[in-house]
Parts: sequence; structure tokens; C-alpha cells
Amino acid sequence: MKKLAFVILIVVAAFPLFAQDEEVKTGWNFGALPTITFDTDLGFQYGAMVDLYNYGDGSRYPTYNHKLYFEVSRFTKGSGINRFFYDSDKLIEGLRTSVDISYLSDQAYDFFGFNGYNAVVNKDWFDDASPDYLTRMYYKYDRKLFRFKIDLQGKLSADNKFRWATGINLLNFKIGNVDLEKLNKNKEGDDILPDIPGLYQKYQDWGIISEEESDGGFVPTFKAGLVFDTRDNRPNPMKGVWTEAVIVASPEFLGGESSFAKLSLTHRQYFTIIPKDLSFVYRLGYQVTIAGDVPFYYQTQLITSYQTGALSEGLGGSRSLRGIYRNRVVGDGFLYGNAEMRWKFVRFRFINNNFYLGLNGFVDFGRVTNEIPAEPIVGMLPQKEGYFKDDAEKLHTSFGAGLRIAMNENFIIALDYGMAANEQDGNSGMYIGLNYLF
Repeated sequence: MKKLAFVILIVVAAFPLFAQDEEVKTGWNFGALPTITFDTDLGFQYGAMVDLYNYGDGSRYPTYNHKLYFEVSRFTKGSGINRFFYDSDKLIEGLRTSVDISYLSDQAYDFFGFNGYNAVVNKDWFDDASPDYLTRMYYKYDRKLFRFKIDLQGKLSADNKFRWATGINLLNFKIGNVDLEKLNKNKEGDDILPDIPGLYQKYQDWGIISEEESDGGFVPTFKAGLVFDTRDNRPNPMKGVWTEAVIVASPEFLGGESSFAKLSLTHRQYFTIIPKDLSFVYRLGYQVTIAGDVPFYYQTQLITSYQTGALSEGLGGSRSLRGIYRNRVVGDGFLYGNAEMRWKFVRFRFINNNFYLGLNGFVDFGRVTNEIPAEPIVGMLPQKEGYFKDDAEKLHTSFGAGLRIAMNENFIIALDYGMAANEQDGNSGMYIGLNYLF
């Protein structure tokens, strides 16, 4: 995806106005960013995102009392993001409360099969310059997702470093083949997408994806967990740890496809190298099914105690393995990690707000540890060649760099560019959004 953003205007305008002294913010403050991206098949994305923060009397700055986030954006051919997010530790005294209500539509949601490298990716099939080209939509399907999510955290220790976590997440997935009629609108000649079955359709034909699951479904989940958190700053910590163990369970009697439970373990640690300016950080995660059968469309979800973006999915893409195809690494269990150097190289005051510019270099990695059962079916397929490879899964790795533009420590514009180490995982990816990865 080619991406454009107006964040460069902020950098150019602000760069000459260096000043080291920060102003303590009080009351309500906001950051806003136009949403402008472009994709050949989806068209232009347009809209806006707004972050509102309330710092109260400023005595806890840069910690906020209340945060409200709004995003409404559309692609010219139908995809879109509609999201409201609220976060506060003051709404209910003694509790951190987070609420997320989102409707996310994606006309070309990535699907590369199951179990990492065991599923072969043939680039020639979606490269329209290749003599073996089939369609750019070969590894795609249409997905619409409605999400209603409430998370709560409360104290287990007097200093609030050790906490319990609970929550409810209601997800409704609607899945189907890519809408070629809509995507081909106003296209001519070689630009028209061929009507050829993609991998998602083949997985249905082969019985790897059941008829019951093929159109999506409702997934209600309940969460319980423990959190240990000693971070000195939530948006970009310079020291401390953030470790959690979370179990998510989905009961079939509430309308889900099946009953299942998953365990997620995540450890994040932050080290100061130069006070206030340079840090080394890393994240290690492990997620696995511990009971039941998980619908294939839920297997991409990354489970955490607190969601930092519109999507928490992978492995692969902007929130997990940057530079690797989105959803490239999908399994019944997986591990992943990220290591970053973060440098705040300049601070300044501009438009009566505190800014800093940051650079980060990173390495991301992950792999499937528990495979989604498909071997009996795959072993009987006459078309195994070009689609599957036995015992091929190993570590997926990417590396890259990024830029951060932060206002008042909390509103953070993020630009990351990552490159995959293995061509089976893609070439590179550019990501423009909000916040640090963790």
C-alpha cells in the first residue's frame, strides 16, 4: 500500500522552534490527524482521527484522567474504520476502565493459509507482471467485523503495580469472497480483476475450512488475568516491566461456533540507556489454545489485557511483525517477539504544546508452535504441490526503522518501515498510524 500523510507538515513547521522546557498540561487537550492513504484495489482512504485527553489539574501530567479516541475513515471502494475508544482510571475510583466500539470492514483481508511456512506463498499468482499471474486477490477474502469490548483492571497491591484484569469482548465476523464487482468498478482492460477462485475458496473446497465457519460467526469471549506493571509512562516507558497472563474463554451456548479457551502470556521490559532520551525495549509473547476448537477466523486475534490500536491481529503486519505479510503466521499456538531501540532526538514547544521527535530501530520475529489441524486433509490432496510444504515452519524475522512525532507525551504519530528476511514472508511494508507498538 502506498501511503501519504500530512505529518511531514508538522515536522517542518515545528523543527525550528526548539525549546527544552515542557509545559504542564491541564484540562482537555487534543490531537487530530487527517487520514489519507491509497491502495490500487481499495482506492483512496479519507477521514480523520481525533485523540482527546483530560489531564485534570495537571498534577499527574503526562498521566491523563480520561482519554477519548474517535476515528471515521473510508476507502473510496467501500472499506472503512469506525471506532470509538475510551480509557480512564478515574471513571470508577480504583478501576481502570476501557471501552471499545468498532465496525471494521476490509474488502481484501489477507489470508495465506495456516501454520506459517507450511503454507506456501506463490508471489507470481498475485503479481500482475508475472506470466503465471492469476489475480491480485488470490490471497484475500472479504471481512466485516463488529466489536464491543469492555476491559477492567483493579488493584491487587497498594502501589497498583500488581492488578487483576477482566473483560468481555463481543465479536461478530461476516466473511465472504472478495466482491470483484465492486472492486472492478470503473476498471478496464488488464486492470480488471479476474474471477478466479482464491486460496480462501480452495480451503473450503478441500474441507480445511468447514462450511459452518466459512461465512464467519459470533464470538463472545470473557477474559480473566493478572498484570504486573511498573512502567514509568504508559505511551513510551523508559523503565519498568509490563507482564501479564490472560485466559480468554468463549462459550458456545451464548451463540458462538464452538466453545474454546486460549492462554496468552506477554512480557514487556524497558531499559533506560540515556535518561529521558534513549531506551532499549523488548516484548515476548506466547499464545495457545488450551481447550476446545477455535474458529479459523478468530485465530488471527492477539490477546492482551489492553488494546492499543484499532486492530490487535497477526502475526504479520503493523501490530506484530512489521514488513511481513499481514496474517502470514497463523496457528493454534505461536510465539513472537520485538526488540527496539528508541531515541527521542529533539524536544520543542509548538502551538502551545510539548513535542518530541523520536527514531526507532527494530527486529521482529515469530513462529507457529502448535499447528491448526489440517494434515489428514492435506495429505490426501492431489494439488499439494505449490500449496503446502511438510515441516517447513521456522522462525519468521523482519527488521526496520521508524519515526515518532509525539505531542504532550500521549498523542503519538507513528511511521514504521519494515523488511522481511525471507521472501516467503513478503518484501517490505510501510505503516502510518498512532502509538508505539508496546
